[in-house]
Amino acid sequence: MEALRSRTAMLLVLAVLPPVVQEAVLVGIGFHGARGLAPQVTAVWPYDSYHDLRWLLVYHDSWWNFLLGLVALTVFRGLLSAGLTALAWPAGPARPAFGWLVRRNLEVAALALVIISPWAAISVAFSAVALSLYLFASLAPMLVLAPFLQRAGVVRHWWRGLPTVELLGWSVLNFVVLTVAGAVISSTPGWWGVPLAALAGLINGLLWQRTVAAAVLPARIRLARIPVAPVAIILTMAAAVGSQSLVAVAVGPPREWLPPVVTERLPDRVPHAVIAIAGHDSQWSGVLPTDPRVERFSYAGLDRQGRPLPYGPEATHRSLDSSAVLLAAQIDELHRRTGRPIALLGFSEGAMVARTYLDKWAQPLPVEAVLLFSPLIQPGRAYYPPPGYSGWGVAAGWELRGIFWLANLGRRVKSHPDEPFVRSVLVNAPFYRNRTLCPVAGVRMIAFLPTVSAAEAPPGEYSRIPVFQMPALHGGLIGQRIAEERVVDFLAGGRVDEPRREYRLLQRLGAAWQAPPLALTVNPVWAAGREGDPAFSARICEPR
Repeated sequence: MEALRSRTAMLLVLAVLPPVVQEAVLVGIGFHGARGLAPQVTAVWPYDSYHDLRWLLVYHDSWWNFLLGLVALTVFRGLLSAGLTALAWPAGPARPAFGWLVRRNLEVAALALVIISPWAAISVAFSAVALSLYLFASLAPMLVLAPFLQRAGVVRHWWRGLPTVELLGWSVLNFVVLTVAGAVISSTPGWWGVPLAALAGLINGLLWQRTVAAAVLPARIRLARIPVAPVAIILTMAAAVGSQSLVAVAVGPPREWLPPVVTERLPDRVPHAVIAIAGHDSQWSGVLPTDPRVERFSYAGLDRQGRPLPYGPEATHRSLDSSAVLLAAQIDELHRRTGRPIALLGFSEGAMVARTYLDKWAQPLPVEAVLLFSPLIQPGRAYYPPPGYSGWGVAAGWELRGIFWLANLGRRVKSHPDEPFVRSVLVNAPFYRNRTLCPVAGVRMIAFLPTVSAAEAPPGEYSRIPVFQMPALHGGLIGQRIAEERVVDFLAGGRVDEPRREYRLLQRLGAAWQAPPLALTVNPVWAAGREGDPAFSARICEPR
């Protein structure tokens, strides 16, 4: 009994120390945006490897550094997991030799890195474009793989049979613990996060005890002769490609964007001429809006008479700067033709086009009001160089290219991680991370944020302009009657500012599962910028 207590104490020390060290380092350098990740260092499989890979895919600047980091993480993870497994071994059954546990856990660490790598790359894609669907898609496989990988480092024939309900339950509990711990740590100032990381590590240690016992002493193994684990692993890796199709299904196929401002007449109390700017992969057939005061923005530009041209989905893939040039020309033409002040209503990429225009064109502007529907919140938190170049995130970039190439097979409208729209976000990341939801002098602004966007917002301040928030998915506010009423109220000069209390809570709960942001100061591509870094200050709209 004394030996068991001693082993339990050593297990808890080993489970607590790495999260404490990581949290202390992050607090010491003021890296607020990544503090919520610290408890995952000693989490059960595969959350630990998911933690490692997200750091590695963001923080490497060459292939050599990536490969060296991959080897170092494999060794570190294998040795740490072997030690945790040995100390968590239950009292009854004979424990294998420590050398066998080391070899097995090194193998599992290498296997986990391969299996989880595509999903960690998708997490990096989320950091690049701040689209919550990518974040959710990258998390689901962790819950599927967890009970299989927890057996892998413990028993010899782990690939046979289904994991027990106990293993599934403990792995889900660890996910919940990591989510809550990340939220609490991200909400706690300064060094108070260190004891919280220690508490999370303590719970990790206890969960290692439970998962190892559940793997060594299963109540019953179903399908004991069938190699279920390899099938699950293959399907999970294939799903990384399929996830792009699922994201496309969730966002919807390329179609004409028809918000109420386009399909219905505006009240007479609205003094503006309105330009409606659709999002990524939208298209427009040329059908005019119902109200003559409303005009569709065209990603194809204007004809000789100054009227917007119809466009297809591929036209939306252009860079934000070039779209802003087209928008400026259309604003000037509409203002000249109507004599009215201009209001911009942009959705998703369209919101980013409107915000880019406000930054690039000098005051005074003919634009008096801007409504941003589902804008990307602090995009550009990761980086990868163009093909043929080296730089931060080079391996992540090539992994994303492979995933998208496979996902594009058979698709009419193809998306690419290097299309001009995405690259313009990555290159101008300091501005978009810091100033997307910042006020602009002389312009009334509001952001319409669905609650799902809370998972996109990293810890800290996310907006300094009024917001309207309600439960919805990305783009789900379009067409909601209450949202349309607020649009009209805002356009008519009313003050609209309706944040929801749960938004901040959901923002904190997402902190544990976002990839660590790449510091603005380390990337030479961003070196000339004068923007502050919200990842360190937890504030936006700040100069460097």
